[in-house]
Order: sequence, then structure tokens, then C-alpha cells
Amino acid sequence: MGKKLLIVEDELHIRTLLEQALEDLEEEYAVEILTASDGEEGLAIIRQERPQAVFLDIMMPKMNGYEVCRAIKQDPELKDTIIVLLTAKGQEADRRKGLEIGAYDYMTKPFDPDEVVELAKELLQIVD
Repeated sequence: MGKKLLIVEDELHIRTLLEQALEDLEEEYAVEILTASDGEEGLAIIRQERPQAVFLDIMMPKMNGYEVCRAIKQDPELKDTIIVLLTAKGQEADRRKGLEIGAYDYMTKPFDPDEVVELAKELLQIVD
């Protein structure tokens, strides 16, 4: 089974930036990069495609990132999905909430694209 990574981000320019940062993983390691523009769409893709890792924005329409993360972690078939929350909300209380509901990590915007790539490699267990 190939490795899959999902980006769930409602802001097009940020979603595009993440896709561009991660495109080398597609080319070099055959990682399938999936995208969604809101929480509902993201959750549907997670249920259908079963990505190993998800970069998930918190503030989105329809379902926010906390709600999506909670839904994934409460589903026995999806609970092993690795969630990284991406947000402009840098408060410690926000970070703590994300980790408490099951996120693996919490990155604040603006983020370093190189850090995103390194974290993706770690999550997908890609060894150079």
C-alpha cells in the first residue's frame, strides 16, 4: 500500500504552499498528496482514502480542525491516523487542547516549509 498524506486547509494559498513543499515526497517517494478545503471534506477523504498522516487546519468552515481530529480519534478504524494541527492560534491553551484531543503535533503559522517536509518524512517513516 502506498503512503498517503492529506492536507486539510481552507485558505487556497496556504494549501498550495503546503502542496508545493511536499511535492518532492510525491516525486521521490511515491507519496500520494490529497487535499481538502474544509473539515467535512477532509473527514470524508480520511474515511475513504485512509491517509497515514493529515496536516489539519483548525479554523475552517463546516467542521473545524478540533472537531475533525476528535471524530478521527473516536473512530476505532481511523484512530491511528496521525494528525498535525496547523493554525495561526499560537496560545498554549490552544496547543494543549489540540494535543489532548489526540493530535500528534501542533504547528503554528507561518511555518517553515522545510520543517513541514521533515515532519512529513518522520510521520510517514521515510528514510533518506
